[in-house]
Amino acid sequence: MHFVSPYFLFALTSLAIPVLVHLFNFRRYQKVYFSNVQFLKEVKEQQSSRRNLRERLVLASRLLALFFLVLAFARPYIAAQKAVTPGTQQAVSIFVDNSYSMQSLNAEGSLLDEAKRRAKEIASAYDINDRFQLLTQDFEGRHQRLLNRDEFNDEVDAIKISPQSRTLAQINARQQSLLSTNGSSLKSAYIISDFQKLATGKDGIKSDGNLHTQLLQIRANTIANVAVDSVWMIGAMHRPGETEKIVVKLHNYASQNAEGVPLKLLINGEQKALGSYSVQARKTRQDTLTFSGLQPGWQQGQIQLQDNPVTFDNSFYFTFNVKQKMPILLVNGGMPNNYLQAAFKADDFFAPVNTTDGSINYSGLSGYSLIVMSDVKTISAGMAQQLKAFVNKGGTLAVFPANEANIQSYRSFLQSAGAGYPVSLNTEATRVSTLNTKNALFKSVFEDAPQNPDLPVVKKYYHIEAATQTNAEALMELSGRQPFWIGYRSGNGKIYVSAVPLSEDFSNLPRHALFLPILFRMALLSGHDQPLFYTIGDNLAIETIPLQANEKQVIKLVNGKQTFIPDVRQQEGGTMLYLADQVQQPGNYQLKKQDSTAAILAFNHNRSESDLDYLDKSELERLIPHNAKVIQPGKASVKDTISASNLGLQLWKLCIILALIFVAAEILLLRYYRVNNKQVSGLV
Repeated sequence: MHFVSPYFLFALTSLAIPVLVHLFNFRRYQKVYFSNVQFLKEVKEQQSSRRNLRERLVLASRLLALFFLVLAFARPYIAAQKAVTPGTQQAVSIFVDNSYSMQSLNAEGSLLDEAKRRAKEIASAYDINDRFQLLTQDFEGRHQRLLNRDEFNDEVDAIKISPQSRTLAQINARQQSLLSTNGSSLKSAYIISDFQKLATGKDGIKSDGNLHTQLLQIRANTIANVAVDSVWMIGAMHRPGETEKIVVKLHNYASQNAEGVPLKLLINGEQKALGSYSVQARKTRQDTLTFSGLQPGWQQGQIQLQDNPVTFDNSFYFTFNVKQKMPILLVNGGMPNNYLQAAFKADDFFAPVNTTDGSINYSGLSGYSLIVMSDVKTISAGMAQQLKAFVNKGGTLAVFPANEANIQSYRSFLQSAGAGYPVSLNTEATRVSTLNTKNALFKSVFEDAPQNPDLPVVKKYYHIEAATQTNAEALMELSGRQPFWIGYRSGNGKIYVSAVPLSEDFSNLPRHALFLPILFRMALLSGHDQPLFYTIGDNLAIETIPLQANEKQVIKLVNGKQTFIPDVRQQEGGTMLYLADQVQQPGNYQLKKQDSTAAILAFNHNRSESDLDYLDKSELERLIPHNAKVIQPGKASVKDTISASNLGLQLWKLCIILALIFVAAEILLLRYYRVNNKQVSGLV
């Protein structure tokens, strides 16, 4: 047995006081007149025996009551296996999960309210001189300092729901980092959370012999939840007035089927589509929504679900740009190609720009989605580098070699970009034998796939040395599976390489019926526009159109009354925005330079908080080292559990109870155990 305040044991010397009182309790005698001495002697002997027994019992009760009262002040305890030395100041880090999932309910109310109450209970289990550090999902700088108990409780009361979501490993690393800067030798960490499977992550807690970590799990009721996981557009290019198709991915995160979940699509605040969907338990479902009537400019989209009681993931935001014109760069070797000129002038939506290979404005390449290179005899090293960077960023490049092309320069460029390249000229006449109608370029070109299509006739062609087959997809092939027109994935974009120049001396491709629709589809499916949406918390750099900022023209993000100024860095062909953790709420944000809107960016929450599936105790224990512990509290306070963990089994309450019992025993003896106190000194 150990004592928190052993100096109080000196008070045990006070046990001598009842003994002295008992020994020197001089009684005053009273004369009583009796007529029979024999009767007096008998009464005296009988009363003396009863009085001695009562006095000994009263003395024992007084001694035991005083003994246990002194022990209570000394605070005895039976030490735990790793007990904390009493009186030593401790540093305690307490993490309170305030993510969206903590809005769920249980018998005690919301999970966040219970987590805040548990945090206060933990603090009350420590000494008044101990210091506490509060941590939440926000990882705020003001939460790095240590607080006394009253300050800590005030900070806990101020906690609100946050859109942030950290993994268990990130939380533990943050606690270890903050406590490592504190000089206290005794450090403890607590993590109060519902411990969702997706949000907790697969990485566990790293062992730290100087830090004792305990996980306190808050249990929620089992509820259903359906959320929009993602959206994407069928077409890459958006034209005014045309029909658009968007695919919506619904995810049922619950273990029960969801029936008839209402959904609606809003574009610029106007309802464009409406539906009701059923999703099986733990399954996803994709559906396509169709809408039209768009005007040129930025479009702000929103998917809305009606799915209660979990509502934080019922909205999904996205944006895209409908262009009035599509600029296309036509690079030639000295003279514009008449076939390309005629092709793109057939549709007013396309705005072709001709330039020679020696006068390309490389800084403006990001303004084009498609570059068509034809009749260029030699590809310079500088041109190759810029075109490769254009493709890597998501652009599309179509290459038609020139007559008498410098094959070595083509090889150097195309091979480095992961595309096939011409190696030799074949003058044997042939014709295209295969048309790959499954390629995305041919989608919507044919109402029905032709059985015996009329394919181009070839007089002579360049033999294409194929690159790796994993990133290649042929459009047309000659006999013997020789590539005639083939596409390659390169970086985030594509390169289409033709085996023939756009000249009737090589083939009838420039005048063939397939040439125009393939070229148009290549343009419409090209592009390196910004993503439809970004995820809050990813902290990735956002690339946008070139924007020059200065002291008078500040680049900012605006959503209603919220305004953020991102970190802006210029790079070749574009501008990079670094937002860190400035964006906290989902929605569509206008990217403004002074008063003009350059773009509109959509932000959504990470859907890890939508999965209300929780780890059980055994799964949590696999994520923690041997010196950590998992606590699953019931309705009772965790104060006693924490105290027992720190000091062991405390006995001061038992001592007080025993002291009161013996005081009560003394009172009962004095009240009900009566003896005639009259003693006879003699006969008169």
